[in-house]
Amino acid sequence: MRNFIRHPSDIPIAVHYAGRLLNQPKPLNNISLGGLSLQTDMYLERESMIDIEIPVVKPVFRARAKVIWCQKKDDHYDVGAEFVETGETFKARMVEQVCYIEHYKNEVREKEGRVLSGREAAMEWINKYAKDFK
Repeated sequence: MRNFIRHPSDIPIAVHYAGRLLNQPKPLNNISLGGLSLQTDMYLERESMIDIEIPVVKPVFRARAKVIWCQKKDDHYDVGAEFVETGETFKARMVEQVCYIEHYKNEVREKEGRVLSGREAAMEWINKYAKDFK
């Protein structure tokens, strides 16, 4: 049973493992206050540590996470990771901002008929609303 609500997201994420970038930013599968699910090209051992970066969120979100599970899926691996060092307030604000971006992306699609990628939606939302995001 999950302790946190998962929010779907296709916001790009960079994953660092043992000091190297595993893959160019790929989209998150989902994110919550407790952690996230992501895709990578490499199998990650359970309990190993990874560094996460979400470059399109302002300020840039960086966190350390512990791999909880890793499963092969088609040509990649789906990974579940738990945040380990980030304060609760910062995590909550980051998740809140990602949710606003997802809402903006859906709103643009419904009202304007434009289909934005996660990166495009994040950049537009940041340019329009980030200065007012307290």
